[in-house]
Amino acid sequence: MIDKIWYRTQDEKWDAVDAFISGQFLEDDAALIATLAASEAAGMPPIQVAPLQGKLLMMLGRAMNARKILEIGTLGGYSTIRLARGLGEGGRLVTLDHHAAYAEIARDNIANAELSDKVEIRVGKALDTLPKLEAEGEGPFDLVFIDADKPNTPDYFDWAVKLSRPGSLIVVDNVVREGAILAEKSENPNVKGLREFYARAAADPCVTATAFQTVGDKGHDGLAIVLVTGKP
Repeated sequence: MIDKIWYRTQDEKWDAVDAFISGQFLEDDAALIATLAASEAAGMPPIQVAPLQGKLLMMLGRAMNARKILEIGTLGGYSTIRLARGLGEGGRLVTLDHHAAYAEIARDNIANAELSDKVEIRVGKALDTLPKLEAEGEGPFDLVFIDADKPNTPDYFDWAVKLSRPGSLIVVDNVVREGAILAEKSENPNVKGLREFYARAAADPCVTATAFQTVGDKGHDGLAIVLVTGKP
């Protein structure tokens, strides 16, 4: 017989389930704990990827034996550390952020995790940096994680496909936004950007995509996972 546990709100249940799963599958990690503390002390918004989803990113990289990973949106380096730990032998990660002060905090956090030799942080607007990566022949990337400003997500996605190969994965965070994604006529630039991402991913003949909702201590959101199936 399944025990019945009552909660005052649905959010309380989500948080409790999140805490249970985290207790089972997340290890105590000094580098990640220090990264969160340093990010908070620097006044960064607490918008980094959720811990369980961060571990998923690492596992995807390991499953693919990823040699090249691209991250769009570094913040304090929390997801960067997870992604870098998913690299295959001799692998390298390039992460992009427009905020120079945040990048310095991230560098310290990445160094504390002993991953500086695997990670390159590029500072500047991602839509300026991405064409430079292409010109420098940095691709194709095996795994791309997009977690930056939402209005530009459709263009980040286009570049991610361009810098990928058949078999590459593109992961996009925050694609549900507590259901705001349903607002077809929304004037919110975040919602408009994400709806346009969905439209482009659905129409692109070089990819196949899915998305799933997530709930937990960071609320109701979701991840999209896109598999590149054809030559961009």
